[in-house]
Amino acid sequence: MSRVFLDLGFFQIYWYSLLIALALFVGIVIMLLEVRRQKMSEDFFINLIFYGTIFAIIGARLYYVLFNWSYYSEHVIEILEIWNGGLAIHGAMLGGGIFTIFYCKKCNVRFLKVIDIIVVGLIVGQAIGRWGNFFNQEAYGGVVSLEYLQGLHLPEFIINGMKIGANYYHPTFLYESLWNILGFIILLIFRRLRYTHVGQVTALYMIWYGIGRFFIEGLRTDSLMLGSLRMAQLVSIGMVVVGLVLFIQKLRMSRFDDQYNKIEVPNQ
Repeated sequence: MSRVFLDLGFFQIYWYSLLIALALFVGIVIMLLEVRRQKMSEDFFINLIFYGTIFAIIGARLYYVLFNWSYYSEHVIEILEIWNGGLAIHGAMLGGGIFTIFYCKKCNVRFLKVIDIIVVGLIVGQAIGRWGNFFNQEAYGGVVSLEYLQGLHLPEFIINGMKIGANYYHPTFLYESLWNILGFIILLIFRRLRYTHVGQVTALYMIWYGIGRFFIEGLRTDSLMLGSLRMAQLVSIGMVVVGLVLFIQKLRMSRFDDQYNKIEVPNQ
């Protein structure tokens, strides 16, 4: 399976890069549609998305490189070759999140409301971006049989793509992509409920994504490790705990207080 989408000889476009770009585009469109519905400042979000994406990509790459420093310390130039894969979503959350906190504070915009809007676009972007791992033949699970994959009723191109060397492997990219698509639908429905509080969409995202990533990560063969522990599983546990605390905290409020769908024009 070719990793190259388009080869012009002097210039190549990789599937991984194309799908990451598509993930960003779809996620941004979904965010901006909600910004308009909420009657919030589009200029604020456009600036946030532009600079936040830069910080997210930097964070995603640095996170991955740091956990693979024994390799990259000897291949420094490859740190810049992000088209070959190696973008960690938790690093992207960290980089983008830090910038978002800073920018919301600077512009006097409520952070939790902004994150509620972002996570819905984020999770569908994650669903799309995982397909870049498929074309790069990375982020797969342990060895399985051909019969196992056929039993999942997968398209032939996915089954063929999961044959790496002499073995077939768990399509963990697909498991996570489907989990995220379902999460996207749930978040879309939940945020339109009348009594959803500000912060609960974010909390639900953290719980949903954290649970899915924890179990799927357990199948993978290329986890970023902290000693003998899978770093993504540790972060996932943290996300679930924080998400549950935030969600329950909001449940204790009066259902009429701090409603997500109470449209207010922010003072900017």
